[in-house]
Amino acid sequence: MSAKAESWQTAEIAGPLKAKVITKPEVAAAMVNRAKRPILVVGYLSTKTDKDTGKMIEYAIRLNKAIGIPIVATAHTIKEFVAQGFTGAVQMSAMDIGNRLKDPEWKGLDGKGAYDVALFMGWPYYMEFVIMSGLKHFSCLRTITLDRYYNPHASWSFPNLKVEEWNQSFETIIKTLGGN
Repeated sequence: MSAKAESWQTAEIAGPLKAKVITKPEVAAAMVNRAKRPILVVGYLSTKTDKDTGKMIEYAIRLNKAIGIPIVATAHTIKEFVAQGFTGAVQMSAMDIGNRLKDPEWKGLDGKGAYDVALFMGWPYYMEFVIMSGLKHFSCLRTITLDRYYNPHASWSFPNLKVEEWNQSFETIIKTLGGN
């Protein structure tokens, strides 16, 4: 896997603190495994079908089945979860989940307390960049982006990956977490 860690969007300056690069997908799986309360936030790009990547929403469902991670679906993504026969996702706007995740008083989707790790996937880069910036500067939450492009505002991010590397990384994460 390549380890180039430059912001995918030209001229984006993240400041002195930048995301650590996930060079091995097993590292991401270990972080999720160690988390006490992880959450997966899925954006609308996960519903787009691509000849190389398929639908990211299938990866999200497989992650949920592997470890029971709660899923927040932004925008119209909830429709695709339901169409896939998955009813475990909660719908929330992108800005709302971004604000709730930085709120130390929020008790989570189930009322059992704040989350310690948030995974993001399927977001437009520019939107994820801004949400991650807010979480980086105004919360203690660790964030992991599972998209193909390096996002310097996350705590952890894949480097800019080729499609094949990205797909293999997801497969490795899911298998490492006990999924199929």
